[in-house]
Amino acid sequence: MNQDISVQAPVDRRALAAAGVTVVLWASAFVSIRGAAPYFSPGPLALGRLLAGSAVLGAILLVRREGWPPRAAWPGIAGAGVLWFGLYMVVLNWGEQEVDAGTAAMVVNVGPVLIALLGGWLLKEGFPRNLLAGMAVSFAGAVVVGVSMSGGGRSSVLGVLLCLLAAVSYAGGVICQKPALRHASALQVTAFGCFVGTAACLPFAGALIEQAAAAPPPALLNVVYLGVFPTALAFTTWAYALARTTAGKMGATTYVVPALVVLMSWVVLGEVPGWLTFAGGLLCLAGVAVSRRK
Repeated sequence: MNQDISVQAPVDRRALAAAGVTVVLWASAFVSIRGAAPYFSPGPLALGRLLAGSAVLGAILLVRREGWPPRAAWPGIAGAGVLWFGLYMVVLNWGEQEVDAGTAAMVVNVGPVLIALLGGWLLKEGFPRNLLAGMAVSFAGAVVVGVSMSGGGRSSVLGVLLCLLAAVSYAGGVICQKPALRHASALQVTAFGCFVGTAACLPFAGALIEQAAAAPPPALLNVVYLGVFPTALAFTTWAYALARTTAGKMGATTYVVPALVVLMSWVVLGEVPGWLTFAGGLLCLAGVAVSRRK
């Protein structure tokens, strides 16, 4: 992977640090979702996470006195809110009920290839020379993961497909978000995107109340953690860094996430992907690396 991030200007160093915070917290989210999954179904878990994130982001907006985003930012905010804060979180939660955290992270991280493709097309960022080759390699990896999970029954294959859908919605959300950052701050884009996602998930409110009442305290803390850190903090640091580089390059920074997830899920959950699943995941990540080469 080529990271054309200059370390000479202070703003670039801050953006690199912000991207690092995002990567670590997003990796922890995959593990926390697995921890909460026995007590919360996908939609209610997404809504609980978004409510916690919205509360924190709303408070920060008030403290910083950042008001309503400009009208020009709203198409991107709404698109990212529905695709990334809404759809992505629901389907990822669902996918992680069917496959382990490491497998989910490896499949979802074909997203950077899609971001590079969509960024080159829609945002005019250009097409990396090896983008199509990287897409082919990542697709092959996803197929291998799917084959490896087929022994677990139809539910495991469903989990892989849901994680692929999460990757698509993640990529679409980033492409929507990038233009919005030309008109609004990282905090505004993140906060109002989170508000939009929360509104989209409100139909799950009744189920969330029922499941939260029955869940043990550690599961409730997992939901709060997901909202405060991987959502409110990590999405803001992501938007801050994204405003200072291309969508394709920012997407490529996240391919370290699966390695962290596999390590965290092994330590915390005792989960380790099978060797064929792991090999397929490595192919997915190799495709991302190939796509970012010049």
